[in-house]
Amino acid sequence: MTFQQWLQQSGLPRAEARLLVEAVCRLPHARLISRGGDPVPQPQLAVLNILAARRRRGEPMAYLLGSREFYGRPFRVSPAVLIPRPETELLVEAALERLPPGGRLWDLGTGSGIIALTVALERPDAAVRASDISPAALAVAQANAAALGANIEWARGSWFAALPATEGQFDIIASNPPYIEAADQHLQQGDLRFEPAAALTDFADGLSHIRTLAAQARGYLKPGGWLLLEHGWNQGAAVRAILAEHGWQQVETLPDLARLDRVSIGQKGAE
Repeated sequence: MTFQQWLQQSGLPRAEARLLVEAVCRLPHARLISRGGDPVPQPQLAVLNILAARRRRGEPMAYLLGSREFYGRPFRVSPAVLIPRPETELLVEAALERLPPGGRLWDLGTGSGIIALTVALERPDAAVRASDISPAALAVAQANAAALGANIEWARGSWFAALPATEGQFDIIASNPPYIEAADQHLQQGDLRFEPAAALTDFADGLSHIRTLAAQARGYLKPGGWLLLEHGWNQGAAVRAILAEHGWQQVETLPDLARLDRVSIGQKGAE
């Protein structure tokens, strides 16, 4: 079977089939066009058929390819971590805007490491820590740090238990916590079916982790430090209320490019 024949018979949109061929056979797009009539080597054909079958069952392309771009950089991904999404770039930009020279940032629930690594690479002067409760997720994040040359301090644990002896040291605490409600039907649709459930939902109302972060983060921030939280498009009002309830100042919600509520922030007062 030739490359062109496989592209036509894969049962996938041509763009997706082409990406699989380019990844498996290590063929740039231009070479794939020029070699379209060449036979696909048998070992690679077997791999392509397996990947195409997985994709037809709905498995995300990011997991099949093993990577997804974020903030202009390739990040390795696996089913142990969420697939990076462009909406999270808003959280990164909010952190970069508020991080002082030589500042310190803690990314809680780092997953593939996109927040921590991007900040560290964009701001080499900053000291960045990243933590996650999942050892498999930390392994992915650490592999990304090694591949991209990011200097990160790592810790494992649930939220602030990961670094219990760091009170008052950070300028920014940032997190994209699990915020989807347990009953949300989207969890059974599309890519979400294949992503780690514990990274998507709190198995409750979607706000329990946000309440924990809002209640405890102040003790780990310097005076004037910021808490930055990504959340669902319909949770802005609820998250602002939680932040206000716990004494955060300068509370506001930042909209994403679709003008939907996406990141809510609060500042610790000068105590």
